[in-house]
Amino acid sequence: MNSHPRPATADLRATLLTWGPIVAGLAFMYGPSFVDLVRGIWSTDEQKHGPIVFGVSCWLVWRNWPTMWARSEGAQTSAAGWPVVVVGLLLYIVGRSQEILMFEVGSLIWLLIGILLLMRGGGAVKAQWFALFFMLFMIPLPGAIVDTVTMPMKIAVSYAAENILFTVGYPIARTGVVLQIGQYQLLVADACAGLHTLFSLEALGLLYLNIIRSESWFRNIALAILIVPISFTANVIRVMALTLITYHLGDAAGQGFLHGFAGMVLFLSALLLIIGVDSLLQAGVRIRRQHRKQQSAPAAR
Repeated sequence: MNSHPRPATADLRATLLTWGPIVAGLAFMYGPSFVDLVRGIWSTDEQKHGPIVFGVSCWLVWRNWPTMWARSEGAQTSAAGWPVVVVGLLLYIVGRSQEILMFEVGSLIWLLIGILLLMRGGGAVKAQWFALFFMLFMIPLPGAIVDTVTMPMKIAVSYAAENILFTVGYPIARTGVVLQIGQYQLLVADACAGLHTLFSLEALGLLYLNIIRSESWFRNIALAILIVPISFTANVIRVMALTLITYHLGDAAGQGFLHGFAGMVLFLSALLLIIGVDSLLQAGVRIRRQHRKQQSAPAAR
């Protein structure tokens, strides 16, 4: 005899009849938008993380769906969803008609929040809060903001890479964001040390935090803050890797396949740094708890 109850066919049909038209409507609205993104800005080196973030967000929604359904079972729906939906629709209309990607893509988050409030109430939004928050990282930022923040970041990364390589004996010099090593000149591009790279690495770190689900607030907050210097360090490692590849293997290798490989080095080094820092924080939390237990033991006696 099977002890695990199966979902009723009628409930499944009711769910499909309720959510099917909503999903179809969103696909009809945003299908052309995502096609334009894939053909356009998401195909650039700076925004290649966009479709990955969207795919991970969909996976997070699917993973949290049973929890959302359980939390919102029998809960009252919220009429506050209507103004949220209206805001989302206005952002979509303005963004689509005026080609403002930040409005067009960002409107999806507003619509999803409004739909969840109308269909399942506030508990559903709480259950899906991280998936909705994670979608922020796929929204293209205005070029003025990106340019303003990116240049200081590129200069800092170039400075760090130059000094490290010079310290270990390489013939390297720097002019702004241009590195001169041997007979080669390398321009530190936005994709190597820009705001978009910082955003993608920040998304990676927050996803890691969500997956491990640590109960220690100190560990979570400390790691979330340390993701910024970790991202900077990973960018320095990538620039150094490209510089060394070019110096030892030539300009063709540095600009060819190994340039893409350096991008993999960026995310791999960032992930390893995040895991390493998290291990140290975890050890610190463990030592702190043991110290508290040792202090409370004599008092208990």
